[in-house]
Amino acid sequence: MNDITLDVIKIFSLGTISFLLAFSLIPALSHFLYKHKLWKKKPKEKALDGTKLEVSKESYKKDKKVPRIGGLIVWMIPLFLAFLFFLLAKIFDQDWIRKIDFLSRDQTWIPLFTLVSASLIGLIDDLLQILEKPANGFLNWFTSVLKPYMGEGLRLKHRIILVTLIGLMGGYWFYFKLDYHSILIPFFGDFYLGYLFIPFFIIVMLATYSGSVIDGLDGLSGGTFAAIFTAFGVIAFSQGQINLASFCLVITGSILAFLWFNIPPARFYMGETGILGLTTTVSVIAFLTQSVMVLPIIGILLLIESGSVILQVLSKKYRGVKLFEAAPIHHHFESLGWPHYKVTMRFWIIGAIAAIIGVTIRLLA
Repeated sequence: MNDITLDVIKIFSLGTISFLLAFSLIPALSHFLYKHKLWKKKPKEKALDGTKLEVSKESYKKDKKVPRIGGLIVWMIPLFLAFLFFLLAKIFDQDWIRKIDFLSRDQTWIPLFTLVSASLIGLIDDLLQILEKPANGFLNWFTSVLKPYMGEGLRLKHRIILVTLIGLMGGYWFYFKLDYHSILIPFFGDFYLGYLFIPFFIIVMLATYSGSVIDGLDGLSGGTFAAIFTAFGVIAFSQGQINLASFCLVITGSILAFLWFNIPPARFYMGETGILGLTTTVSVIAFLTQSVMVLPIIGILLLIESGSVILQVLSKKYRGVKLFEAAPIHHHFESLGWPHYKVTMRFWIIGAIAAIIGVTIRLLA
């Protein structure tokens, strides 16, 4: 077999292993989450724009006892597989084992670090929302220090500050360690940014994170991010970044396993531990593949979701009227009477088509 065939086998094998491993572990994770009642005690009754959600009345009983940190599986599986195959490659001197190792300094160190660090921050936020009073045992120190935030989670400004710090570290690494000074504008070539590359990196990460509001319906975020990471996996493969492409497919595999259990009625929700890790990581991958200018296309659902909130808030503040029945926009369609599964599946279609268009533009650029 030639090298391209081996690379394809590597990528799809890792994606399949990720799916099967996550799928086999999720029942145990689900049992743990339900056993310890790790769900929000105050279900959301208002959209981000302050609109009261009529749909929340119908789904209150269902939502109030659904765990919120199912996103654990999305980032723990890639972390486990990255170090498992790295160690196996060091221990066993066999070509196929070395081949399947996808942990590399130039391709996967940064996105893996971003995924894990941001997901841990998200996990803290989730636990603060879930735990309403100081806990006993090993969580006692945690809940006593952060007691003012318990039952509510981190303030939006604090999450923005933390994402900014992650973006600052990422931008610093890209600029000083990887020598990234410009971005590629499809069909026009490189656009030199110089020191502005670092603040631009931060802005892109914050903008992508703003799309985290998409995690509001059963299956919506899972299907959206599965399409996004698959798209960037294709782009990375076309550039010969096989380890990065493998990393993308490993994440896709874990997301698909999560999605199996998140399709209505959801067994659990992704929570901040999943959504924060995925949004920041996809920003890093977009820069690694010189695809940041097609990120708004590939991730168009994130753009639409966050944009709908911004437009709604501005319209209410300066015009005194609402543009949508509720925002983010998926709640608008629910308020119009669309069943949640119709909203989800139609958004999936839009996301898949946008991902194909974005990949095509990047491959032609």
